[in-house]
Amino acid sequence: MILDAKAHIMRDRVIRDEIHRDIFVPARIARLIDTREFQRLRNIQQLATCHYVFPAATHNRFSHSLGAYHLARVLCDHLSEVQPGIISEEDSELVSIAALLHDVGHPPFSHLLENDKVFATYHNHEDWGKMVLESKETEIGIAIREVLSEERTGRLFALYAGASEYGGKEIAPFMKEIVSSQLDVDRMDYMIRDQANSGAQIGGFDSARVIRALRVDDSGHLYAKDWGLPAIEAYLVTRYHLYNQVYFHKVNQLTQEYLVRVLSRAREMANNGELSLSNSLNNMLCNEALTVPEYIRLTDADINGVLMDWADNDDPILSGYAKRLVSRRDYHKSIRIGELTAEMSSVVIPKILPVLEKAGFSSTDIITASIRKKGYKPYSQGIMLEDGRDVVEHSPLIQSLVQTSEQALIFIPEVVRDECEQVARDVIKPSQSSLSSF
Repeated sequence: MILDAKAHIMRDRVIRDEIHRDIFVPARIARLIDTREFQRLRNIQQLATCHYVFPAATHNRFSHSLGAYHLARVLCDHLSEVQPGIISEEDSELVSIAALLHDVGHPPFSHLLENDKVFATYHNHEDWGKMVLESKETEIGIAIREVLSEERTGRLFALYAGASEYGGKEIAPFMKEIVSSQLDVDRMDYMIRDQANSGAQIGGFDSARVIRALRVDDSGHLYAKDWGLPAIEAYLVTRYHLYNQVYFHKVNQLTQEYLVRVLSRAREMANNGELSLSNSLNNMLCNEALTVPEYIRLTDADINGVLMDWADNDDPILSGYAKRLVSRRDYHKSIRIGELTAEMSSVVIPKILPVLEKAGFSSTDIITASIRKKGYKPYSQGIMLEDGRDVVEHSPLIQSLVQTSEQALIFIPEVVRDECEQVARDVIKPSQSSLSSF
């Protein structure tokens, strides 16, 4: 018996997820999930090079997107229950689809390679996502119109753009806020998922309680009931520690730079006729007029598959970075000076350069990274409680997260680290930097 492919696609499903357990997917939504462009997200790692630090952090954008969809659906159902009529069934579906498809335009290695040093044709992932969904050459571009119709597809794009109306019909602010805000389903899912897969022990938060606390005010914006403040505090503290311990981990910063440098070098060599590339990599690195069909062929596999070959290349720059990534050996080491700022870094680097040159290295062997973090941004883009005031005005804990923290990292070859550290300490007096640990 020959099964009809479309009949197979158009069935309700229950997808088993490691975080949310059972995720119910109606047949209409399954039509979108079963497209080539959405399935591609299985091959886009959520946390780029984080697995060099946390080996289990190999989860992908596919599972995260399903998780964001699930939380959006749960939140919309909750709002409909506590505030009947606040959102129609059609708009509830639209918001859930917006959450499902929010990452469809991600490049290989996610945010890391949203970089014009790598892509000859550069667009951010939001722009690529819009082009993928708008295209009538993509399976998902065709499917989204079958599921939503042209008019509702236009409303979806307007929702992504933050518009207040489309076709004369209002788009309430909370609909956008569910998908993109400081308390959105995207953040809630990736925080839970990234913590679980990295193994980071940072407390966590109760997403169900956060969702139960949310309401829509008279102006159409989301706010939280007062009793939800402890859950929101836990959410913001979890986010702060995730950035501090996982995303901004110094080895993660270093391996990100290795990957960008190896691809930048490959691009340079290919443009000079010194390196042969696959069609996909050539499109990524050298094609200045990359099309949507060409873009969606790119996955992490295109890069992972070639690193082993590049590790044996005769070019010392290309092979040097590739060898470090495939073997996890000979990593640069950071200068161990706490509270190093970008200004301090600019003073230190010229002073340590002679040390590197004496040992046979050059300025290209110095790798820098800048970390700028803020646990919470209040007010205009903040989280409100039912009295109309920002959570920062209710919580000393959240107030402590508002301060912006900056840190500079300097990575150098391990064989010269001790000598370079001593030079740096001589330049930066103990009164200027935290040196108590040395």
